[in-house]
Amino acid sequence: MRVPLSWLREYVDLPAGETGRDVQAKLVAAGLEVETVEQLGAGLKGPLVVGQVLAIEELEGFKKPIRYCQVDVGQAGGTGEPQNIVCGARNFAVGDKVVVVLPGAELPGGFAISARKTYGKTSEGMICSASELGMSDDHDGIIVLPPEYEVGTDAIELLELVDEVLDIAVTPDRGYCLSMRGVARETATAYELPLRDPALLDVPAPNSHGYPVKVTDPVGCDRFTARTVTGLDPEAHSPIWLQRRLQKAGMRPVSLAVDVTNYVMLELGQPLHAYDRSRITGAIGVRRAGPGEKLTTLDGTQRVLDAEDLVITDETGPIGLAGVMGGANTEIADTAADPESGQVAGTTEVVIEAAHFAPVSVARTARRHKLSSEASRRFERGVDPEATSAAAQRTVDLLVLLAGGTAEVGVTEIISPSAPHTITLPADHPDKVAGVSYGRETVVRRLQQIGCDVYGADDLTVTVPSWRPDLTDPNDLAEEVIRLEGYENLPSTLPRLPAGRGLTERQRLHRRVGRALAGAGYVEALNYPFLGEDVLDQFGLAADDPRRGLVRLVNPLSDTEPALRTTLLPGLLGALRRNVGRGEHDLALFETGLVFRATGDEPPAAVLPVDRRPTDEQIAGLDAALPHQPRRAAVVLAGDREQAGWWGKGTPVSWADAVEAGRTVAREAGAELIVRQDQQDPWHPGRCAALLAVVDGEEILVGNAGELHPRVTKALGLPERTCAMEIELDRLEQAGAGRVEAPHVSTFPVATQDVALVVDASVPAAEVETALREGAGELLESLRLFDVFIGEQLGEGRKSLAYALRFRAPDRTLTAEEIAASRDAAVSAAAGRTGATLRGA
Repeated sequence: MRVPLSWLREYVDLPAGETGRDVQAKLVAAGLEVETVEQLGAGLKGPLVVGQVLAIEELEGFKKPIRYCQVDVGQAGGTGEPQNIVCGARNFAVGDKVVVVLPGAELPGGFAISARKTYGKTSEGMICSASELGMSDDHDGIIVLPPEYEVGTDAIELLELVDEVLDIAVTPDRGYCLSMRGVARETATAYELPLRDPALLDVPAPNSHGYPVKVTDPVGCDRFTARTVTGLDPEAHSPIWLQRRLQKAGMRPVSLAVDVTNYVMLELGQPLHAYDRSRITGAIGVRRAGPGEKLTTLDGTQRVLDAEDLVITDETGPIGLAGVMGGANTEIADTAADPESGQVAGTTEVVIEAAHFAPVSVARTARRHKLSSEASRRFERGVDPEATSAAAQRTVDLLVLLAGGTAEVGVTEIISPSAPHTITLPADHPDKVAGVSYGRETVVRRLQQIGCDVYGADDLTVTVPSWRPDLTDPNDLAEEVIRLEGYENLPSTLPRLPAGRGLTERQRLHRRVGRALAGAGYVEALNYPFLGEDVLDQFGLAADDPRRGLVRLVNPLSDTEPALRTTLLPGLLGALRRNVGRGEHDLALFETGLVFRATGDEPPAAVLPVDRRPTDEQIAGLDAALPHQPRRAAVVLAGDREQAGWWGKGTPVSWADAVEAGRTVAREAGAELIVRQDQQDPWHPGRCAALLAVVDGEEILVGNAGELHPRVTKALGLPERTCAMEIELDRLEQAGAGRVEAPHVSTFPVATQDVALVVDASVPAAEVETALREGAGELLESLRLFDVFIGEQLGEGRKSLAYALRFRAPDRTLTAEEIAASRDAAVSAAAGRTGATLRGA
């Protein structure tokens, strides 16, 4: 909403020296978003006057038509003699009044005017267009003024070229500020000055002589006022002051009748429409559109109407979209002269519509037809329903005054009965919300300033004004009191935290995992929890795979991803692909979050009551209807894990990095991870590991890691040898030892022993490792597989596994005998469990 300061002063007696910046500060403090204050006419300096064209000489021999004009500017030129001016515009004739800027003046933008020679003539100034004066973007021609203005009159004052305009971003809950009346009310409250309400007009009572109107949908239209003005002068034009106010407010002058309705809309906030009475057939009606009906709106577009569209009709059918835009078949006719008779034809009788339409209905119609208008913007945000009569009267008064019309005595007014909205508010409620003691008197005074009627002592009964449909509950009223008292006056206090136990163990694990993966070089990538079935096909999942148990959304954001994810990998791999496409090649991404696994056995969710709290049984039924939602962690890797440089070649990522990521997550849960070879889609069958953990003495699968199948990387457009890991955090938490404690650092030395064991090629390294741990006993601090060897020396189907065993005691230095005994016990346990033999023995 653009608000000229000069117009605002008509309703509020602001201090004489108050600038637009001062008003902006006051309104911002009151909660309005004043984005800018535009300085109109900045740098403009006269003489800029009204001139009359005395003679025109057409100059020939140039690429474009040029005219040499003699213009009378009165005494403005200093000599009283006419000025000779070169001009290229052709929309004026001898005798017309124009705007002339003379030498010594300066136009907006620092454009200085001086006498200069051009096209072989000396031009003593310039005849101005609207764009050159900063009035509008109209470049079509120069300004032609009405003939009543006297030659030599100061055009700066006449055209109101110097002004300040506040540009306000009106939020949806403050629709009343889409009018001068609403902004003036806020300004008057901010300055604590009286308001001259432009809607306080003497309005005649409705009678039976008005234009016939029939409203068949009182829900969509609860108020309709119709007035008729006859005898309009078709040659009457909008006066300059009216045009300038429209231009400053961001609207383009069109014709007198249209300009008047736009002006009243800006002034009072009530959209209006003027119909050419000669083009209306029968009574005006308000109803929902019928099937197959069509309407050509004022923008020249033929629209197929929907059954939910609220339309204005006459006996021929729809003549307008209610609250959005009128129809082309009843628009105000352009003024035109008959070439034979010379008589001027145009609209001489108008029917004025001022109605109140349901905000939801208007909003849906505007969006359905992709047709946003100044009227629909206001109706969507809420228009004062009690302003229709005043707006219609104001329009009638202006048409009578400016176009010489006559107001018919008939007044049509249809009103659906409704009671004013009241709210019960404890007098100290704003105090409790703000944490500040305002007191009852302040609360009552502030509520009365916004137009409320307030009664009561400790419990206030507040009647909300008709122009504030956004005030619906006590908190809305508390907000009004707080904003008017000043948000800047609220003390800065920290909220008092309720007693609690902090994060749960599940939440702590989730955070620890994220920090550990970030510390290992992974970057977190948060993805939408949606997927399409095509990505599961690209993964090569079998028809009975649990990951195909999708939970489909009724209203998905994208038709291509209509289901909740059953695995984290599609989102992560999509992020990996996008980054590779943007030139990144060495990537390590991770994500933690929920997946959704439907079993098909979930009962349908019941519809809960809205008038009372659901019972425990009903809430339990809702929980039972939810799919299983395990929390998972996943990583994806591509490119080099360690980049190449002067120190040597880089190290590409491998399945081992994905497995190590799983171990990193397991360590944060305090769980011991068991790694075995596996075959699982979408991983490579020979480079896939099963990640297992022990829960209640039983090994359970908690995830998989490895290199993706080449078929999958090709289908998804991923780099070759892309690796991934996905693991379930909830099961790891069950397998963990509870809270992870900091390790004890021993002051005693460590003893390292290496053993190389020869086993059958089919024996998993994890099984050998388990046996070594069990046999070594408590003195074993850690063990690590550092070499795998397969060769002819070992025999066919045999492999050598070399382990580094670290022994340490917490309270003493180990003896050679203790170390040897622990080592031999470990080897013996591995031999007994896996058939291992010491290499070289």
